[in-house]
Amino acid sequence: MLHHTPLIAAIATGFVLAFLFGALAHRLRLSPLVGYLLAGVMVGPFTPGFVADQALSNELSEIGVILLMFGVGLHFSLKDLMSVKNIAIPGALVQILAATVLGMGLTWWLGWHWGAGLIFGLALSVASTVVLLRSLEERQLIDSRRGKIAVGWLIVEDLVMALALVLIPALSGLLSGEQSAGNGEQAILWPLLLTLGKVAAFIALMITLGGRVIPWLLERSAGSGSRELFTLAVLAIAMGVSYGSAVLFGVSFALGAFFAGMILNSSQYNHQAADDSRPLRDAFAVLFFVAVGMLFNPSILLDEPLLVLATVLIIVFGKALAALLIVLAFRKPLSTALTIAVSLAQIGEFSFILASLGVSLHLMPEMGRDLILAGAIIAILLNPLLFKLLDQLQPWLAEREKSALPPVANAPASDVDDGVLPLGESGHVILVGHGRVGSRISQSLREQNIPLVIIEDQRSQAEDLREAGFSVVHGNAASSQVLEHANVSRARWLIVAIANGLEAGQVINHARAANPGLIIMARAQFDSEVDYLNSCSADLVVMGEREIARIMLSKLGLSATPAAQQ
Repeated sequence: MLHHTPLIAAIATGFVLAFLFGALAHRLRLSPLVGYLLAGVMVGPFTPGFVADQALSNELSEIGVILLMFGVGLHFSLKDLMSVKNIAIPGALVQILAATVLGMGLTWWLGWHWGAGLIFGLALSVASTVVLLRSLEERQLIDSRRGKIAVGWLIVEDLVMALALVLIPALSGLLSGEQSAGNGEQAILWPLLLTLGKVAAFIALMITLGGRVIPWLLERSAGSGSRELFTLAVLAIAMGVSYGSAVLFGVSFALGAFFAGMILNSSQYNHQAADDSRPLRDAFAVLFFVAVGMLFNPSILLDEPLLVLATVLIIVFGKALAALLIVLAFRKPLSTALTIAVSLAQIGEFSFILASLGVSLHLMPEMGRDLILAGAIIAILLNPLLFKLLDQLQPWLAEREKSALPPVANAPASDVDDGVLPLGESGHVILVGHGRVGSRISQSLREQNIPLVIIEDQRSQAEDLREAGFSVVHGNAASSQVLEHANVSRARWLIVAIANGLEAGQVINHARAANPGLIIMARAQFDSEVDYLNSCSADLVVMGEREIARIMLSKLGLSATPAAQQ
């Protein structure tokens, strides 16, 4: 008997279609975000066939926003921002202003109220962190000087948008035109001051009390020895702080979750918290993008093609040109300016949150949301092409900057060399993963002066390793490009120390294809993984349980029987 289960139907169809369209986008070397948004369009009210429950989808998307912003806070790096503060802070603020003015100019031509134009322009001014990081990681630019500027720039944008999410509801009367500055100053000023006061109280409480309670709670949970309890503590902090901040202080879910993640980031267990909560954060982030796609009316592509084109031009060319001129004004190299310009030529998560907020408060017409979504999808599709064009220009740019032509003649040396040195190791060991197993291996190899390159996908950990003097490639080793950056063709050994068997198999396959003579050793957790990794042509597969049993039996003066070895 089929029961009426709209929640299960919404989640099931969302995940299935998101997987199908996300896999297709990945196959086409596009951002999976495009696939998730298209999945939402398929189950939305504007396309034929199954229509998911809109109210339930909106609530699921709110959970997605909470966990998405929690992840942003969890990876917030004040050190990264401070290292490039002289250009990232003023540059991002001026670029936000320029893009907002361009967006407002378009809405003024349409006859919209200035408040609607402000929200529309702000939504076009902020780039997607997900899209940016993926593009930089593929090119190993995260830790370069220009990569750090781009990331710092985005941190400033995220902070400004988080503040906008708090202030827009308080200023909704003014933004909608129902109150004017002349006759309603008290009506506007009081809610604004009250909102700012609540935000200040919340921030003060999080820094003082939260800065002590959250690390203590994580330490207690970690000390219990239960991984499930630790993961539950992380999720309880994210959801509890987010909901509590909204109920007690009137702060948005998004800002509460962001600060919860930021405070948790200062804990010594931040890496484990990020790893354990990542699957759930990723799952609900997907549902958020699916829910956003459900709101998109694709008919706008046919009804208003010129408006869609104008929106795309603002995102791809208007923002990029503004960023290019700003960076060049700071006398940075042209390669740095172009990298940041291309990085910002797209929009994403915050844009969708702002658009949904503007429509829900009746501050912006639904057409504005449709234009933002259409512009986002097209810009995300174009962004990889822009990066490929930049890759083709890179040899010319490098030659130009080596000859110290203006405007980089007086640039600091760190800007000219970009802070990135190619790895020179040969006949070396490549170590994939630097967890409990990998860290012991790297220490022993270092003590014996054996050349080593570590591949690590956690950016903060990769930075720590690099500061400790290791040669590090940041990224997922399952990508052949990342292995190429680690000089796999000239390596002698490959040690795969990650606990994910399927991912380890992909690493081995790519490495073997690039270097048939490579000696490959891998770690397994289950018997099935041992068989799988052996089938992927690993030379040695080690399973912890087998080795423990063998050592214990050897202490008894016995050898392991075939049954114990299986």
